Amino acid sequence: QVQVVESGGGLVQAGGSLRLSCAVSGTIFRINAMGWYRQAPGKQRELVATLTSGGSTNYADSVKGRFTISRDNAKNTVYLQMNSLKPDDTAVYYCNAGVVGSTSHRLYDYWGRGTQVTVSS
Repeated sequence: QVQVVESGGGLVQAGGSLRLSCAVSGTIFRINAMGWYRQAPGKQRELVATLTSGGSTNYADSVKGRFTISRDNAKNTVYLQMNSLKPDDTAVYYCNAGVVGSTSHRLYDYWGRGTQVTVSS
């Protein structure tokens, strides 16, 4: 069993900052890529940022220069530092992790339940 739990969401004014955290726990052999996605009301879920185990990052154009993804491999945790927030960043933010199980040794995709980020104008 693998659990993915996000935290750090909340209400912030435009121009402010938030830091999201996502902890992965359970029967883990290895975690490959980790990432953040978001879904605004009435819109499809979209990629925000991803980070591979080798350190390669990928960002949505809309967040480049404002958001930074990082991970602590010892803690199986990925972070998303969000600066200069805009009302358009309002969404539920979901964490995703590609996990190789310690018993199956197969790669599965796991998602958290999401954390709400609301940016007021």
